[in-house]
Amino acid sequence: MRSSLALLPLLLAGCATDSAAPQTASQPAAELYARSFGVAHPATLLVVLHGDAPTANPGYQYDFARTLAAHIPDARVVALLRPGYADPQGNRSPGDRGLTTGDNYTPDRLDAVSDSLRRLRARYPQARLVLIGHSGGAAMAADLAGTRPELVDGLLLAACPCSLPEWRQHMKARLPAAPFDQPVRSLDPLQTVGGAQLDLRAVLVVGADDPITPPKFSRAYAEALALRGIATDYRVLPGKGHEILDDPEVLSAAERLAAALPKKG
Repeated sequence: MRSSLALLPLLLAGCATDSAAPQTASQPAAELYARSFGVAHPATLLVVLHGDAPTANPGYQYDFARTLAAHIPDARVVALLRPGYADPQGNRSPGDRGLTTGDNYTPDRLDAVSDSLRRLRARYPQARLVLIGHSGGAAMAADLAGTRPELVDGLLLAACPCSLPEWRQHMKARLPAAPFDQPVRSLDPLQTVGGAQLDLRAVLVVGADDPITPPKFSRAYAEALALRGIATDYRVLPGKGHEILDDPEVLSAAERLAAALPKKG
């Protein structure tokens, strides 16, 4: 099901498929670990943030980034490893992972991600930047769009816990033994949305049967964006659950969003 919430329509366009071979760069210890795929001189830079991954070291963001680079021929796709996380290969980003209870969307962690975004902006000055987040990574992406609006041209949120206090109450009811009721310093996307730039283009995608981040949490944020006059596309995927980053609908949404952004220069 698709719901158009925008005051300005989101342009939909197709993309040809092609990609350069994947490349992985090493970073100094102070930087977040990243893997990059796609062309060396991109028109579009897409940055992927994985979810909270409470029970496993996340690596699925790399697979999605590789696939996305193969579908957008003029793009560079960078999958970041969030602060304090390790991936299945043992690579690690500096920082504190936290308890994964909505406690790690904090100002210091947002600073670490925004530092990476600024470096990427400097490296690819002619590229539009699309920030893509899944689950907890979507909450971080939304917070960054609201607190560092100059860094983000397009925003794609998949399965977002975008109404943070209400989502933590929801999770406490699901997992009574987990400390979802402990105070946190995380920023609530609904409280940061007022800082998003008005020419931002945003897409939110959520599974209709998602037990972790039900559609109401994405819809609340989509409505808040639309009330600001921001072009927003909100989609609910019938029969789908929480792990949707690799879903063809999410891939297609990223392609359309990249095609819709005005070219620089």
